[in-house]
Amino acid sequence: MRIRFIAVTMTALLAATLAAAFLFIPSLWPAIRSTVPSGPGWEAVNSAVTTGKSVRLEVRLKGLSATPPADGVRITATRLDMAPDGMATMMTPVRVLPPPAPGVVAVEADLSMAGRWALSLTADVAGETSPVRGIVVFRATDGAAGTPPPPEAKSGRRIVYYRNPMGAPDVSKTPKKDSMGMEYIAVYEDEVSGPPGTVRIAPEKVQRAGVRTDLVTRRALARTVRAYGVIAQDERRQAVLTAKFDGFIEELLVPLTGATVAPGQPLARIWVESREILQKQSDYAAALRGGRPADLERAAANLRQFDIPEAAFETLRRSGEPVRSLTLNAVTGGTVLERPALNGMRFTSGMTLFRIADLSVVWVMARIAERDLAAVAVGQTVRVMPNGTSGAPITGRVGFVYPELDAATRTGMVRVELANPQGLLRIGQYADVEIETGGGQSTVIAVPDSAVIDSGARRVAFVVRGDGLFEARQLTLGRRGDGFVEVLAGLAEGERIVVTGNFLIDAESNLRAAISGLGAPR
Repeated sequence: MRIRFIAVTMTALLAATLAAAFLFIPSLWPAIRSTVPSGPGWEAVNSAVTTGKSVRLEVRLKGLSATPPADGVRITATRLDMAPDGMATMMTPVRVLPPPAPGVVAVEADLSMAGRWALSLTADVAGETSPVRGIVVFRATDGAAGTPPPPEAKSGRRIVYYRNPMGAPDVSKTPKKDSMGMEYIAVYEDEVSGPPGTVRIAPEKVQRAGVRTDLVTRRALARTVRAYGVIAQDERRQAVLTAKFDGFIEELLVPLTGATVAPGQPLARIWVESREILQKQSDYAAALRGGRPADLERAAANLRQFDIPEAAFETLRRSGEPVRSLTLNAVTGGTVLERPALNGMRFTSGMTLFRIADLSVVWVMARIAERDLAAVAVGQTVRVMPNGTSGAPITGRVGFVYPELDAATRTGMVRVELANPQGLLRIGQYADVEIETGGGQSTVIAVPDSAVIDSGARRVAFVVRGDGLFEARQLTLGRRGDGFVEVLAGLAEGERIVVTGNFLIDAESNLRAAISGLGAPR
């Protein structure tokens, strides 16, 4: 019985183990399949190559039952990049060459860096129902295959140390490779020697990095400040017709808002209710009868203080009786923007009856960012493009720069005067504003923006000293404009500086500083 119990137990355990294996086997199939060769593929004829231009790479088919003819292989896709990660920035073009033998494919490419390169191939092969795909890894070294020292070592230049090819502050006294299989770069004695504050770089490295230089010159800095604005009325061209006594509107002679009126044009006929105005008219009539010029002049001045029109004086001189019906005239010409007056309405002293504005000249109130305000000045040319209009921008001038800032938006107000002879611009309309700054200013020492390396804590440019030597200069900068920046201190006119590729030189100088802080190379 005990033996039978043990047998039954072992059988149950075996069944459970087989069930668990069947449950997990599907998840293991991809890994198993990846380790077992299946179907045709590619292999390298010689996986060791050298770096350089037009390097020849050869691969051959494997896993076929029969070797296809020379014209039986048609390449449909190729790709060559750094292995194993396949970095897109390290890809290089591939050129397919005529096949050297049946089943062998030859390509050429430019291998710019030592290390592992992965060649991906896809081809239609005669006799195969599906395309043959595969990845073949080549190992590229500097110099001839199997020769460890780089060709520069034969030139007699003394190697000080080897540095990391990816720019990391890691050095070695002997040749070595990084984790990706890339050879460390030799640094020679003539590259590290130089006065303090300078860095020496080999001419071939300077050429590979695309370093370009230019002279430091003087120029007038100009740039365009862009902002938004709102069209407003010219405060100097507005007028309000206000009643200076009590009365009634008998008839509106300009009954519509938006009507255009000329200076002195009649606006309304009113009936005088004020006893004070009637008494002053009687005083003027009595002065006319008395014949004393001083009394007549004083009585006329009292009436003109209340804007009594000249027509009323003529009626007084003719009839000698106070005039009840008067005509109010426009003080200035323009457009009637407001007309509170109505036919038959009673008005009192101080009430606004008409508001008129001359819109032949308008203002654009532009909001300028705080950082741009220092470049804006009165008289500068402004281009205004109102929203909803087409055609060329309207040209104006900066009339005033307001002295205060908006605390919420950190912007300042700039007033632009703009001609509007046809009245196409609307009050309250938005507009895009471009202010041309820098006009008429004296020239300053300026360099291209690309010449300055700004880390936030320092601003540096590299001055060319000759023979591969570059000197780092710390700069004090001023205004910017048109892709240039003013140099207040640090450079002199006529010096030659690096304008492109300066990040390579900065990386070299930082690497030297890091190495000097580490002491002797390990």
